[in-house]
Amino acid sequence: MPKTTERRDLSLATAGLQVRAADGGEQGFTGHAAVFNSRTAIGNPLTWGFYEEIAAGAFTKTISEGDARMLVDHDTRMVVSRVSAGSLRLAQDQVGLAVDADLDTELSYVSDLVVNLRNKNITGMSFGFRVVKDDWEPVEIETVDGDKAEAELRIIREVQLFEVSAVTFPAYEDTDAGLRSVGVALAARGDDEAFDRRAAYRPELLNFRHEPGPAPTRGGDATQPGETTGGRQAMRMEALAARYLLAR
Repeated sequence: MPKTTERRDLSLATAGLQVRAADGGEQGFTGHAAVFNSRTAIGNPLTWGFYEEIAAGAFTKTISEGDARMLVDHDTRMVVSRVSAGSLRLAQDQVGLAVDADLDTELSYVSDLVVNLRNKNITGMSFGFRVVKDDWEPVEIETVDGDKAEAELRIIREVQLFEVSAVTFPAYEDTDAGLRSVGVALAARGDDEAFDRRAAYRPELLNFRHEPGPAPTRGGDATQPGETTGGRQAMRMEALAARYLLAR
């Protein structure tokens, strides 16, 4: 996955993970990997971080065009299910991104996953993605002391989804993961002033300033749709077809 990949997590209670028995004795997995319109703190929003919300419909294109996998702890060697194989079904509902996966317990790590889910050793869900379209806006919040403070809110409008994972240690518990989440988001935003303001509190963020971000997906008109998530692959297929005179 590219360096611009981001990850977000949900706790077990919020994700609503369940192991179900399917027809024929097979087992399955249901839950949510993302929740819409739920404000989350990324880093410290009052100093070096921001708040974030995922807008309803953010997964529409990527669900129809992508080939996401379900993994264990983001480990690409532990593929549980896959959209193109018919063993992973993703949908958007009123809550967020719903996950419905078949569990083949002939794979030892899937069998272990089932036991760990039932014993509540797995503490959450996560998803790996690239932001295709987002907006930033100032928000006023109330601190624990009752004072008013300014912060920024990032609203994710569209994503390219790579994978969903059942995770043992949600990344939001890790300060380094929080720094990376902020750094990658700021690199994609391309706003030096936003970098400088936050780097006054966490200089490590400057390490992300020159990381390559994704190519712009729309012009200055925020009403224009984002880039089709399968666009690059489609362009490569068109080029190959033209080169070898294949039917398209």
